[in-house]
Amino acid sequence: MTAHERLRPVALFLGGILGAAGVALAAAATHTGETYMLGNASAMSLAHAPVLIALFIGWSTVRTAMPASVLMGLGTLIFVGDLVSRHFSGSSLFPMAAPSGGLGMIGGWLVLAAGAFFKART
Repeated sequence: MTAHERLRPVALFLGGILGAAGVALAAAATHTGETYMLGNASAMSLAHAPVLIALFIGWSTVRTAMPASVLMGLGTLIFVGDLVSRHFSGSSLFPMAAPSGGLGMIGGWLVLAAGAFFKART
C-alpha cells in the first residue's frame, strides 16, 4: 500500500471529526452567546468537512485529492484549534497559527482547483 493510499482514510476521518466539531461548536456558540470565535470555528469546520468527505469519495479519480485533503484538513484543524484555544484559554496554539491554518485551507482549495487541469485517473 502506497503512502497515497494510506492517506485516503485520513480524509474521511478528518471530514467526520470536523463535521462533529462544527456541530458541537455551533451548539456551544449558541448556548453561551459566544459567537465570535466559536461561531467562526464552527463555520470553518462545517464548510470543510463535506469537501474532505467528497475528496475521500473521489480519491481514485481526482489527481490532486491527496495534497488538497492534507492541506485543507490540517489547515482547518490548525485554524479551528487556534480559535477554540483563544476562546477558552485566551492564548494562541502557537504564533501565527490562525494565519498558517488559513493559508493551508486556501492552499487546499487551490490545489483542488488545479486538479481540473490533470487527466482523471481511470
